[in-house]
Amino acid sequence: MPGLIGARLRRREDERLVRGAGRFLADLRVRRCLEAVFVRSDTAHGWLRGVRLDGVRSVPGVVAAFAAADFPDVPVTPPMMDPQSARDRPWPALATDRVRHVGQPIAVVLAADRYVAEDGRDAAGVDIEPLPVLLDPTEAAGGAPLFEGLSNVADVKEFGAPVDEAVWRDAAVVVEGSYRQQLMAHTSLEPRAVLVRPDGGDRFTVWCSHQAPHRLRRDLAGAFGLAEERVRVIVPDVGGAFGGKSETYPEYLAVFAAARRLDRPVRWLEDRAEALTGPPHGRGQHQRTRMAATADGRILAYELLIDADIGGYPHTGAFVPLATSMMANGAYVIPRLHVRTRAVLTTTAPTAPYRGAGRPEAASAIERTVDLLAHRLGLDPAELRRRNFIQPDAFPYPTVTGYTYDSGDYPAALDVALRTIGYDGWRAEQARWRGTGGAPLGIGLCTYVERSGAGEEFAAVEACPDGTFVAVSGCCSTGQGHETSFPQVVASVLGVAPERIRLVERDTAAVPKGIGSYASRSMQTGGAALQRAAGKLVDEARRRAGELWGRPVREVEHHAGTLSSGGHRLPLEELVAATGALRAEETYAPPEAFPFGAYAAIVEVEPELGEVRVLRLVAVDDYGVVVNPLIVEGQGHGSAVQGLGQALFEEFRYAADGRPEQRGLLDYLLPTVSELPPMTFEETCTPNPNTPLGAKGAGEAGCIGVPPALVNAVADALQLDERDALQMPLTPYTCWSAARAGAAR
Repeated sequence: MPGLIGARLRRREDERLVRGAGRFLADLRVRRCLEAVFVRSDTAHGWLRGVRLDGVRSVPGVVAAFAAADFPDVPVTPPMMDPQSARDRPWPALATDRVRHVGQPIAVVLAADRYVAEDGRDAAGVDIEPLPVLLDPTEAAGGAPLFEGLSNVADVKEFGAPVDEAVWRDAAVVVEGSYRQQLMAHTSLEPRAVLVRPDGGDRFTVWCSHQAPHRLRRDLAGAFGLAEERVRVIVPDVGGAFGGKSETYPEYLAVFAAARRLDRPVRWLEDRAEALTGPPHGRGQHQRTRMAATADGRILAYELLIDADIGGYPHTGAFVPLATSMMANGAYVIPRLHVRTRAVLTTTAPTAPYRGAGRPEAASAIERTVDLLAHRLGLDPAELRRRNFIQPDAFPYPTVTGYTYDSGDYPAALDVALRTIGYDGWRAEQARWRGTGGAPLGIGLCTYVERSGAGEEFAAVEACPDGTFVAVSGCCSTGQGHETSFPQVVASVLGVAPERIRLVERDTAAVPKGIGSYASRSMQTGGAALQRAAGKLVDEARRRAGELWGRPVREVEHHAGTLSSGGHRLPLEELVAATGALRAEETYAPPEAFPFGAYAAIVEVEPELGEVRVLRLVAVDDYGVVVNPLIVEGQGHGSAVQGLGQALFEEFRYAADGRPEQRGLLDYLLPTVSELPPMTFEETCTPNPNTPLGAKGAGEAGCIGVPPALVNAVADALQLDERDALQMPLTPYTCWSAARAGAAR
């Protein structure tokens, strides 16, 4: 149907979800299912000297309890994305000789009732001989090794040559910054969950709240020495993921092993205390920056040094600082760029991608430094950005880190943000407030570039005899609205109503292969694959119709699900009845894309209390062609709120002994509706030149653009010359202290 791309179709999946009719993993009813509860380490680091489970097994109702000694053949957790850094640093399903973070699983207890299993857990005895705790990644880099004979620096990456000292010496101005990306919890509405059912003959069905079912199938089958076809993975409705459900975790292996041993279904539902303790956690970087510029504000060089906290085991965490490094260039022309990142083991929960996955960290580092440079030079931050932007005629633009930006108009996005927020008016108001001694008013900007999409994706489209169509995708919705947007793409090619198209995904028995949904790849890659598959189906239908009618393919037309040529007309469903099954498949791997945008924030800071009041927030994003603006706006709002959380509220903290200071959402602060400022969302459109669909990734922008815009606004309000004291989250105490430090200078 014409006009479907860009139509604001309401999400069809919401009808069942808002009625409470969604089926999440906790809703599944499986006969004879046991509930799993884990005995976990309450010590951050130490030798595991003994595990006593006799008391556990004597608790009435406990069916079984297993420690590592009971599962000698259970494999270690398969590394994801970065096997090199995980080499010789195995992450066991259940702790063996050593624990490396609070919350590490030591034993698993099984009962038909979760409360009984928890009673059994409380009867376990664990003896741990404490070892030194390492919480700071920079200090841990040279600390006692967590793995014997190996450095705590699991991985080092470097991009660009070190900048000549002469550049720093001769530049008109050099600014330096030291920034901290705090550890954060993913806090999806539904924590991690898995259910494993033995089906006989060493076959298993696995339900999991996950982002990549085919990867999970591969990992479980490989770990237990099974052919992949013996493991079926189904992802039911998922209550959010944000990057933390892409992995295969130790608990999944332990649950699988228990189900296999007992020949009974076993389910584990993570509770909120476990989810906060982790893994996974996100972010967690120490960043040092240096930027040189001419007197008129032309950037000459930029250096970014990162020590990333990846927790007690590498797994995926070493991938995230790499992603930060590769996006270090930002939106600017930088003649000399040098990035060095170290992925460092600490005695904290392992980290994983968290919404944005390295791109928010990169944007925060360069955008805070650019604002510092503008302050030092006495230039307007918007003007400094304009002087250094990569210009629209420079694309495709290769960066020092190896990416090639596909398309963009960075000045246009900034202009929309400034015009929407009323930038000149707020600057005038700020001057008036400062002249009259009013409360500090600050204006902050951020211009960002991110990377979206990665790898290939599978898609298929099939015409059915009843006039409906089936769209099959290797993606995996965790709340993004695929049931609406993917049929929208297919319907736009076939010229039929989207209601005639049913989406199939999230089941390895129904989808032969797939990569999943993360890195904002679903529409850019999965949607583009479906578009191509639908096009192939039309081509095949035209070919068959031509054969039926004895006419050349070029003379056969397709419109609105009907084929025609001369006086012949044939709906697709009748073609299927006449010629047999009609299905087209596509495996498509477009290049990565580079969405971008500009954010502006207005804040007021109460100097005596340090409270930050966000007066207005404007987000301008460019996702290329937007298939469903209603869904994308929802993604924008959600990611912006999470960005607000990082900037003002959220931080996962550890005490000096390595124990978490937060075990619930009364202690780990999340923004609620009451804390949301007035937000305005606008878009520019620079199509992705590498796919016919033209879409780029959407969904992570707010996590990238909001934090540096807010931090820059607070720094502007407080007129800070040195900004290292202003670290996220911007709690009242942090802002009060920064204001006092600034006044003392």
